[in-house]
Amino acid sequence: MKLDATDLRILGELQRDGSLSNVELAKRVHLSPSPCLARVKALEAAGIIVRYVALANAAALGLGLNVFISISLKSQDKEALANFEQRIAEHDEVMECYLMTGDSDYLIRVAVANIGALEHFILEQLTPIPGIDKIRSSFALKQVSYKTALPLAHGHKDKAHTRQYRHRA
Repeated sequence: MKLDATDLRILGELQRDGSLSNVELAKRVHLSPSPCLARVKALEAAGIIVRYVALANAAALGLGLNVFISISLKSQDKEALANFEQRIAEHDEVMECYLMTGDSDYLIRVAVANIGALEHFILEQLTPIPGIDKIRSSFALKQVSYKTALPLAHGHKDKAHTRQYRHRA
């Protein structure tokens, strides 16, 4: 699906507030409701809009400890990777999991209430996963930046804007 400036405005508005009604969204992107809804449905059908969520405040829910854990496996064959990925996905504390290049195989981010909850997660849930070789944890002291909205302008510059910018340069 080729995205135009209107599609990008729709995505931008929905990334800021996924609870917008179609009527309000249409007003914000300067469309009538029917074509706006058709564009949203097309973005959903194309897999560009994956789902709508409510973002909760972790600290307000008592989950004030963010921990990044690097995990190295004993083997990196397909079966070992698939087994680890299946097992790690079973844990609600795991907020993100990435297969990595470099010194470790995976990087996960867990959200837990405190050091005791982290200890329980590591000893009772993480280390029993077969094939784990090394676990290294790093505590986040402060969240400096956190975004859920993707940078939409990257790679989708409006030609008129680009031309205008070149004339200024």
